[in-house]
Amino acid sequence: MDELTAGIFDIENAEELMDEIMNTYGQEILQLAFSYVKNKEIADDLTQEIFVKCYKSLHTYQGKAKFRTWLWRIASNHCRDYLKSWYNRNVFTTDYQPIYDSLQTGSVEQTVIQDEEDGQLAAAVMELPVNYREVIYLYYFEEMSIKEIAVVTEVKENTVKTRMRRAKELLKERLEAN
Repeated sequence: MDELTAGIFDIENAEELMDEIMNTYGQEILQLAFSYVKNKEIADDLTQEIFVKCYKSLHTYQGKAKFRTWLWRIASNHCRDYLKSWYNRNVFTTDYQPIYDSLQTGSVEQTVIQDEEDGQLAAAVMELPVNYREVIYLYYFEEMSIKEIAVVTEVKENTVKTRMRRAKELLKERLEAN
Protein backbone atom coordinates (compact mmCIF):
# COMPACT_ATOMS: atom_id res chain seq x y z
CA MET A 1 0.00 0.00 0.00
CA ASP A 2 1.14 3.53 -0.64
CA GLU A 3 1.56 6.24 2.00
CA LEU A 4 -1.78 7.83 1.23
CA THR A 5 -3.75 4.68 1.83
CA ALA A 6 -1.70 3.20 4.68
CA GLY A 7 -4.33 4.27 7.23
CA ILE A 8 -7.43 3.29 5.27
CA PHE A 9 -8.62 0.65 7.66
CA ASP A 10 -8.42 2.95 10.66
CA ILE A 11 -12.00 4.26 10.92
CA GLU A 12 -10.88 7.12 13.18
CA ASN A 13 -8.81 8.55 10.32
CA ALA A 14 -11.38 8.01 7.56
CA GLU A 15 -12.44 11.65 7.34
CA GLU A 16 -8.85 12.91 7.40
CA LEU A 17 -7.93 10.34 4.78
CA MET A 18 -10.83 11.43 2.54
CA ASP A 19 -9.73 15.05 2.88
CA GLU A 20 -6.24 14.05 1.78
CA ILE A 21 -7.59 11.92 -1.09
CA MET A 22 -9.83 14.76 -2.30
CA ASN A 23 -6.97 17.27 -2.07
CA THR A 24 -4.61 14.94 -3.90
CA TYR A 25 -6.93 13.64 -6.63
CA GLY A 26 -9.83 16.11 -6.74
CA GLN A 27 -8.72 18.16 -9.74
CA GLU A 28 -7.71 15.06 -11.71
CA ILE A 29 -11.05 13.35 -11.04
CA LEU A 30 -12.88 16.53 -12.01
CA GLN A 31 -10.98 16.66 -15.30
CA LEU A 32 -11.64 12.96 -15.89
CA ALA A 33 -15.37 13.44 -15.30
CA PHE A 34 -15.36 16.49 -17.59
CA SER A 35 -13.69 14.44 -20.32
CA TYR A 36 -16.73 12.14 -20.25
CA VAL A 37 -19.59 14.61 -19.88
CA LYS A 38 -18.23 17.84 -21.43
CA ASN A 39 -20.03 20.00 -18.87
CA LYS A 40 -18.38 21.61 -15.83
CA GLU A 41 -21.42 21.58 -13.54
CA ILE A 42 -22.22 17.93 -14.24
CA ALA A 43 -18.53 17.06 -13.85
CA ASP A 44 -18.57 18.82 -10.44
CA ASP A 45 -21.60 16.76 -9.37
CA LEU A 46 -20.09 13.52 -10.64
CA THR A 47 -16.83 14.27 -8.83
CA GLN A 48 -18.69 14.66 -5.54
CA GLU A 49 -20.58 11.43 -6.15
CA ILE A 50 -17.33 9.63 -7.00
CA PHE A 51 -15.74 10.69 -3.71
CA VAL A 52 -18.85 9.59 -1.80
CA LYS A 53 -18.56 6.19 -3.51
CA CYS A 54 -14.86 6.12 -2.67
CA TYR A 55 -15.59 6.87 0.99
CA LYS A 56 -18.21 4.13 1.18
CA SER A 57 -15.90 1.66 -0.57
CA LEU A 58 -12.61 2.38 1.22
CA HIS A 59 -12.98 -0.81 3.23
CA THR A 60 -12.94 -2.85 -0.02
CA TYR A 61 -9.57 -1.50 -1.20
CA GLN A 62 -7.13 -4.38 -0.86
CA GLY A 63 -3.98 -2.83 -2.26
CA LYS A 64 -3.77 -5.17 -5.26
CA ALA A 65 -3.61 -2.18 -7.62
CA LYS A 66 -2.32 1.33 -6.99
CA PHE A 67 -4.83 3.40 -5.07
CA ARG A 68 -4.95 5.89 -7.93
CA THR A 69 -5.89 3.11 -10.38
CA TRP A 70 -8.58 1.85 -7.98
CA LEU A 71 -10.02 5.37 -7.68
CA TRP A 72 -9.89 5.93 -11.46
CA ARG A 73 -11.80 2.70 -11.99
CA ILE A 74 -14.54 3.92 -9.65
CA ALA A 75 -14.59 7.28 -11.44
CA SER A 76 -14.57 5.80 -14.92
CA ASN A 77 -17.38 3.35 -14.12
CA HIS A 78 -19.44 6.08 -12.45
CA CYS A 79 -19.07 8.38 -15.46
CA ARG A 80 -19.99 5.60 -17.89
CA ASP A 81 -23.02 4.76 -15.77
CA TYR A 82 -24.05 8.41 -15.89
CA LEU A 83 -23.70 8.49 -19.68
CA LYS A 84 -26.02 5.46 -19.90
CA SER A 85 -28.54 6.92 -17.45
CA TRP A 86 -32.05 8.10 -18.30
CA TYR A 87 -31.19 11.57 -17.02
CA ASN A 88 -28.27 11.99 -19.40
CA ARG A 89 -30.22 10.70 -22.39
CA ASN A 90 -33.30 12.83 -21.73
CA VAL A 91 -32.14 16.06 -20.07
CA PHE A 92 -30.13 18.42 -22.25
CA THR A 93 -27.73 21.11 -21.11
CA THR A 94 -26.43 23.83 -23.37
CA ASP A 95 -23.27 25.25 -21.87
CA TYR A 96 -19.79 24.10 -22.84
CA GLN A 97 -17.11 25.35 -20.48
CA PRO A 98 -13.62 23.92 -20.81
CA ILE A 99 -11.95 23.56 -17.42
CA TYR A 100 -8.39 23.33 -18.66
CA ASP A 101 -6.32 26.44 -18.07
CA SER A 102 -3.66 27.32 -20.60
CA LEU A 103 -0.17 28.11 -19.41
CA GLN A 104 1.08 31.60 -20.14
CA THR A 105 4.59 31.27 -21.57
CA GLY A 106 6.38 32.92 -24.46
CA SER A 107 5.18 35.91 -26.44
CA VAL A 108 1.58 36.99 -26.67
CA GLU A 109 1.54 35.92 -30.32
CA GLN A 110 2.83 32.44 -29.48
CA THR A 111 0.34 32.15 -26.63
CA VAL A 112 -2.61 33.08 -28.87
CA ILE A 113 -1.53 30.58 -31.54
CA GLN A 114 -0.91 27.85 -28.95
CA ASP A 115 -4.27 28.51 -27.27
CA GLU A 116 -6.04 28.25 -30.61
CA GLU A 117 -4.27 24.99 -31.47
CA ASP A 118 -4.90 23.60 -27.98
CA GLY A 119 -8.55 24.59 -28.27
CA GLN A 120 -8.89 22.85 -31.63
CA LEU A 121 -7.22 19.73 -30.27
CA ALA A 122 -9.33 19.71 -27.09
CA ALA A 123 -12.51 20.22 -29.14
CA ALA A 124 -11.52 17.39 -31.49
CA VAL A 125 -10.81 15.07 -28.53
CA MET A 126 -14.15 15.97 -26.93
CA GLU A 127 -15.97 15.10 -30.17
CA LEU A 128 -14.58 11.56 -30.16
CA PRO A 129 -16.84 8.70 -29.06
CA VAL A 130 -16.42 7.93 -25.33
CA ASN A 131 -14.40 4.73 -25.75
CA TYR A 132 -11.79 6.62 -27.82
CA ARG A 133 -11.93 9.80 -25.75
CA GLU A 134 -11.28 7.98 -22.48
CA VAL A 135 -8.11 6.21 -23.68
CA ILE A 136 -6.72 9.45 -25.15
CA TYR A 137 -7.53 11.33 -21.95
CA LEU A 138 -6.08 8.71 -19.61
CA TYR A 139 -2.93 8.24 -21.69
CA TYR A 140 -2.04 11.83 -22.55
CA PHE A 141 -3.61 13.90 -19.77
CA GLU A 142 -3.34 11.50 -16.83
CA GLU A 143 -0.15 9.85 -18.13
CA MET A 144 -1.38 6.34 -17.42
CA SER A 145 0.28 3.35 -19.01
CA ILE A 146 -1.58 1.07 -21.44
CA LYS A 147 -1.71 -1.55 -18.68
CA GLU A 148 -3.24 0.92 -16.18
CA ILE A 149 -5.78 2.07 -18.77
CA ALA A 150 -6.75 -1.56 -19.38
CA VAL A 151 -7.39 -2.00 -15.65
CA VAL A 152 -9.39 1.23 -15.35
CA THR A 153 -11.51 0.63 -18.45
CA GLU A 154 -11.80 -3.12 -17.82
CA VAL A 155 -10.70 -4.11 -21.32
CA LYS A 156 -7.68 -5.99 -22.65
CA GLU A 157 -4.43 -4.14 -23.34
CA ASN A 158 -4.69 -4.89 -27.06
CA THR A 159 -8.15 -3.31 -27.08
CA VAL A 160 -6.69 -0.18 -25.46
CA LYS A 161 -3.97 -0.08 -28.13
CA THR A 162 -6.55 -0.50 -30.91
CA ARG A 163 -8.75 2.25 -29.47
CA MET A 164 -5.72 4.51 -29.11
CA ARG A 165 -4.70 3.95 -32.73
CA ARG A 166 -8.25 4.52 -34.00
CA ALA A 167 -8.65 7.64 -31.85
CA LYS A 168 -5.43 9.09 -33.27
CA GLU A 169 -6.65 8.37 -36.81
CA LEU A 170 -9.97 10.10 -36.10
CA LEU A 171 -8.19 13.08 -34.54
CA LYS A 172 -5.86 13.37 -37.51
CA GLU A 173 -8.81 13.32 -39.92
CA ARG A 174 -10.71 15.95 -37.96
CA LEU A 175 -7.75 18.26 -37.47
CA GLU A 176 -6.68 18.05 -41.11
CA ALA A 177 -10.24 18.91 -42.19
CA ASN A 178 -10.01 22.25 -40.31
